[in-house]
Amino acid sequence: MDTRDALIRCGMATLTEKGFSATGIDEVLKKVGVPKGSFYHYFDSKEAFGHAVIAAYADYFARKLDRWLLAADRPALARIGDFVEDAAAGMARYAFRRGCLIGNLGQEMSALPESYRERLEAVFRDWQARLANCLRAAQTEGTLAPTADCDHWAAFFWVGWEGAVLRARLVRSAEPLHCFTQGFFTAIGR
Repeated sequence: MDTRDALIRCGMATLTEKGFSATGIDEVLKKVGVPKGSFYHYFDSKEAFGHAVIAAYADYFARKLDRWLLAADRPALARIGDFVEDAAAGMARYAFRRGCLIGNLGQEMSALPESYRERLEAVFRDWQARLANCLRAAQTEGTLAPTADCDHWAAFFWVGWEGAVLRARLVRSAEPLHCFTQGFFTAIGR
């Protein structure tokens, strides 16, 4: 793995756990074993590093969503449940210390560079579009009412999901994820 990728991967792990403001570049460099001067060979600034980490996390999470939400061998609504179970297992694997990088950064927005605002919102819109497509597949299958507003429910899901992830970290349990998901499925009429 090249040094730039190693820095980004370490940044994803560290920022997912600690956030941007609490993470110093020195900490990431030390974990990767890179001298400080080399950091600026790969990134112009901590802000540029943050953009690279956001982009890498967005790509990683899009692949994760596609793996679950596009699984044609499963009913569409079951795919959403499968995603939730995978996310709960992932959080448990890290003892609920890690959450969602995009959600974490959104919570820190008042202390972050303004350039992050649009990028974070674009990531959320991408996730919403992916989920809306899965909900449309449920409509095609007949498991979701044809009158359901899939775009609205996809937006609703991500707004609530981020709160559930935050609460899961707080209580160190997947229960908030399951509580939210059960409420979501009830709301859409499953």
